[in-house]
Amino acid sequence: MGLGGCIILIAVGAILTFATDWDMQGVNLDLVGIILMIVGLIGVTTFSSIARRRRVVVPPTTPVVNDGRPPRDGYSDGYGA
Repeated sequence: MGLGGCIILIAVGAILTFATDWDMQGVNLDLVGIILMIVGLIGVTTFSSIARRRRVVVPPTTPVVNDGRPPRDGYSDGYGA
């Protein structure tokens, strides 16, 4: 279940809990809505922790070539004087 599915669960749960006044025999729609919202929040936190773990910064593997010349700073070659 992706982030969109979790948000849909939260929205449907909120609609069942706060925006309906249906009475079904043997089903408490307020409780069902709260359960859906909790499951959606658990999904969002799980998804965000997995997504954060995937963002690993890999250092570049390109070697730095030093040809013996000093590095240019933009001022010592006459342009900044």
